[in-house]
Amino acid sequence: MNIDRDASMARPVTPTYREADIAWRKNVVDAPVSSNKWIAYNCGRTAVEGRVQASNARIASTLPPGPVAVFVGATSGIGETSLKQFAKHTLRPRIYFIGRSEEAGDRIATECKALNAEGEYIFVKADLTLIAAVDEVCREIKKSEKTVNLLFLSIGTFSNAETTEGLQSLACLVHYSRARFIVNLLPLLRQATALRRVVSVFAATKEGLVDSNDWQLKNLPPYAILKQRGHAASMVTLDHQAIAQTAPEVSFIHDFPGPVRSNLARAGQGAAVSVMRLLFKAIAPLVCIPTVESGDRHVYLATSARYPAAAGGKDADGVPLTEGEEVAKGTDGKIGSGVYSVDQNGESAGDQVIEILAGFRRDGIGDKLWKHTEEEFRRITGQVAV
Repeated sequence: MNIDRDASMARPVTPTYREADIAWRKNVVDAPVSSNKWIAYNCGRTAVEGRVQASNARIASTLPPGPVAVFVGATSGIGETSLKQFAKHTLRPRIYFIGRSEEAGDRIATECKALNAEGEYIFVKADLTLIAAVDEVCREIKKSEKTVNLLFLSIGTFSNAETTEGLQSLACLVHYSRARFIVNLLPLLRQATALRRVVSVFAATKEGLVDSNDWQLKNLPPYAILKQRGHAASMVTLDHQAIAQTAPEVSFIHDFPGPVRSNLARAGQGAAVSVMRLLFKAIAPLVCIPTVESGDRHVYLATSARYPAAAGGKDADGVPLTEGEEVAKGTDGKIGSGVYSVDQNGESAGDQVIEILAGFRRDGIGDKLWKHTEEEFRRITGQVAV
């Protein structure tokens, strides 16, 4: 979508989601610096945000009151702002949110009360680089809840220190801890009568080849960031595909949030992470999606019927679609198939990623990953779930 200055001033432009993504890739990422690309980018962002806001405004009138949500890694960045926007738009929510900082937890609970006084906000302090800590959190939630409507996962780090359980911190937070939360809380998700959804924020649509002999990438040089990203992104999506086979009534979304300010790199070390910090600091004012806007987009992912489960009925699909919206394509290339890999505009992964994932299925890579994951769970805790 090419928009010159005169054309944009002559008539309003309302791009679709796909056009918004094209505006980002062609006019912002690939095009030379010019005023036109910023006009196109901002028009695209406006179109996406308009669609998101319209859907989110109908959450209270279309979804049942009292949703139970679990936000993992929600004391800063995308997790925090998504939690707040979810609290703002839902009726009488009960939200568990997990993180390390009790001070941040108290602050966020107070701020959520100001946004929606009828909600209940329960902070749980935990070090989520430990599978044992994940299990403890899940046990506490299971004591209080019979159902969960939303599991929202946004934990991450650039630190690769080894944990006391023998896992690399980065691999643990991106793969093992997230997978453990899902399998532990899956029975509660499956029992929900309305929304049943898992949203995992990482690097969707960036899936790449994996090293099935080195799942934690202990042997990969630290500067090979793109290879690491492709490998880890594929692991998240493969997790969703494996778990969805036993829970087709639950919707699984892996998303890429786009450039958003966060504290993700605060624990990272090394030259590569330092360079990334400096580069991001320089370009952030030009390209970053505002944190509140990112929160709105993630609430849309968490509640819109654009991303239904493979089975389970329309009651669990989410906020009904409006004219012009279409059900998303799943990671198997089929419409509405229950597992989704989407970009910052909510658009499904392209043909290249679909083919990579199809190759994994043909070669049994997903089964191999899940077998490895369960072996690690047994090694650490003695069981595959609690």
